[in-house]
Amino acid sequence: MTGKIESIVVVGSVALDSVKTPEGETHEALGGSAVYFSLAARHFTRVRVVGVVGEDFPAQHRETLASRGIDLSGLQTVPGRTFRWVGKFGRNLNAAKTLSTQLNVFETFRPKLTEAQKDCQAVFLANIDPDLQADVLRQMRRPRLVACDTMDFWITSKRQALKDLLKRVDIFFVNEGEALKLTRQANNVRAARKLAEWGPSVVVVKKGEHGALLLAGGRIFPFPAFPLDQVKDPTGAGDTFAGAFLGSFLAAETDLNNIHALKHSVVCGTVMASFNVSDFSTRVLENVDLAAVRQRVREFADLLSCGNGAAAPPAKT
Repeated sequence: MTGKIESIVVVGSVALDSVKTPEGETHEALGGSAVYFSLAARHFTRVRVVGVVGEDFPAQHRETLASRGIDLSGLQTVPGRTFRWVGKFGRNLNAAKTLSTQLNVFETFRPKLTEAQKDCQAVFLANIDPDLQADVLRQMRRPRLVACDTMDFWITSKRQALKDLLKRVDIFFVNEGEALKLTRQANNVRAARKLAEWGPSVVVVKKGEHGALLLAGGRIFPFPAFPLDQVKDPTGAGDTFAGAFLGSFLAAETDLNNIHALKHSVVCGTVMASFNVSDFSTRVLENVDLAAVRQRVREFADLLSCGNGAAAPPAKT
């Protein structure tokens, strides 16, 4: 992949989330993988959403997305109720306990791309059924960049379909537990290398508060999380990370062999996720501006830098 790509299609869920953490709770707040991704990616590139909601989806949520430049022409409204998720986080904010999943109209969702979306050169397949992800790719004409995510449920129920899909994927995002389960490996490094053998040129293993691993060009690059004094709600952090990663990468007019650009994209994804988890739902993502993002990127890059004098330990005297 070379040259700038002007927009990206994201196919995923648009939901109403009810979440409780040690810091508070929300009820039927704006959520869903496509939403978190879009609100993060919009700072860097044009985003086109493909998803479905019910007739009960609040008009103010649609306005929130549209007013921030997100293309909702692919967001279907059908009879029925919108997808709802109810979850709880304890002191371990890396793992959510699902209390209720009501798929509603999302249960029969079959993505149908518009002609403009079929011509889009980049696509992010959020954590939906791998058969549906594959169908989206069949509808697209000539995508130059294909990225996807998955979840534990699909690894358990459709492992082979997911493996087949990865043959067509350029960048694969997966959390730590899912990477180990999918590859049946003992650690993150071995899991990332196995996933790369199955197709993706780039693998990103998300580790929550412990950061992320990037595999690119056959090398492993570890990154910490951005240090925060308080985390209120981790919901959507992974999709936020992916949105900022891909958005910043597409804006760089580069290709998958540019390790520097990929590393910078991890920094952008990490920073945007740090904004997201500092409050509930999409509150911060809706309002954070690019200047604040860039400032925190600079702060994080400075934290990661060892300086020229750190190439080797000092000699013993």
